[in-house]
Amino acid sequence: HELIKVAKTQGDYQVDITNEESIKALFEKVGRVDGIISVTGNLHFSPISEMTGQGFNIGLNDKLLGQVNLALIGQNYLNEGGSITLTSGIVSQQPIKGGTNASTVNAALEGFVKSAAIELKNGQRINAISPSVVTESLDVYGPFFPGYEPVSAQRVAMAFQRSIEGGLTGQTFNVW
Repeated sequence: HELIKVAKTQGDYQVDITNEESIKALFEKVGRVDGIISVTGNLHFSPISEMTGQGFNIGLNDKLLGQVNLALIGQNYLNEGGSITLTSGIVSQQPIKGGTNASTVNAALEGFVKSAAIELKNGQRINAISPSVVTESLDVYGPFFPGYEPVSAQRVAMAFQRSIEGGLTGQTFNVW
């Protein structure tokens, strides 16, 4: 596969997933693709007693709507039989303290994938990857996931490969 790396400030191209015009401009530059993989999106972590609408909107506008817009716009640049893979996370089904925004956003992404799959055209597919805390990031995120079994980045990568190269659609591949 030819991999085109895209990020907000690095990579071969830059994109702001919170801005539809930025996403459109990216695809106009890149052109048609066989696959779209999204492993991005900011969330807000705080106890529910301290949560504000403004804080909650961080995850809604960035991780949720950013990935949704990437898929909505990207489908028009996806080749026949192409694949879209979004990233949710274990907290969609196994919440953590202070992670209400993350749980809500991840569950919504999984619902979007399930529903979008029945409407995509030309054999296009869409799935989500839902990893547990990744072993390689335990130094940063480990304290937020007490008692959770970490998974290796290699296992998560295999789920992405399954989503991209396999035939399933509308699925959430749990890696935990």
